[in-house]
Amino acid sequence: MAHVLSEGNPDRRRDWILSPEPLKPRARDHALVGVLALQGDFREHRLVLERLGADTREVRGTADMRGLDGLIVPGGESTTMTKLMRATGLDQVIREFAARGGPVFGTCAGLITLARETVERDLPTLGLIDIVARRNAFGRQVHSFETELSIPELGSKPLRAVFIRGPRIEASGPGVHVLAAIDGHGVAAEQGMVLVTAFHPEITDDTRLHQRFLDMVHRQRNAGSDQAAARQHAREEVVS
Repeated sequence: MAHVLSEGNPDRRRDWILSPEPLKPRARDHALVGVLALQGDFREHRLVLERLGADTREVRGTADMRGLDGLIVPGGESTTMTKLMRATGLDQVIREFAARGGPVFGTCAGLITLARETVERDLPTLGLIDIVARRNAFGRQVHSFETELSIPELGSKPLRAVFIRGPRIEASGPGVHVLAAIDGHGVAAEQGMVLVTAFHPEITDDTRLHQRFLDMVHRQRNAGSDQAAARQHAREEVVS
């Protein structure tokens, strides 16, 4: 999707109000997190990430994945999102990113997209986390609701969760850690470097889940730096 530039400022897109540019120039020590921007509420994720000190990039094509430290797949319409990922080739590039250890966070439709499969089996998924997702598990748009969830990993304070045509986790593999559940069904989980929620943490003031994801991103960045330093040290020893 081509960006349309503003006539008054050729460096600013006309849609900058709906999807603002980063609030500040990128700092070298900041994590760079991509937000899939094919469809859905990617803008809200960007604002939360930037509040927490990360730099962001909208991901609309495969080239936008280069150099990312993490990726968020936002809420939206999972069928549309999946079709657009396949059309752009992003589905395979995201799989490769995750296979290299890249952290990925999926919310609502993002949970469905990252799942191993769906109960309905009517949608190809990325298979990045060993869960089976049920789409629209809580009903239609008019059945949207808010509730408080207990997530011990985030502390004693309950997390306010907003469900909008939300999915749920119908089943999960042994390597999946379920963080929160409603009526015995998972609504937040993680496995390795993949985090998913059935709700929308980006539209509340509670940033703890985004911070948890950024902690994953920083751990991977530090691990990569340590490995690079070890390789450099090995090369220097060979030369000497």
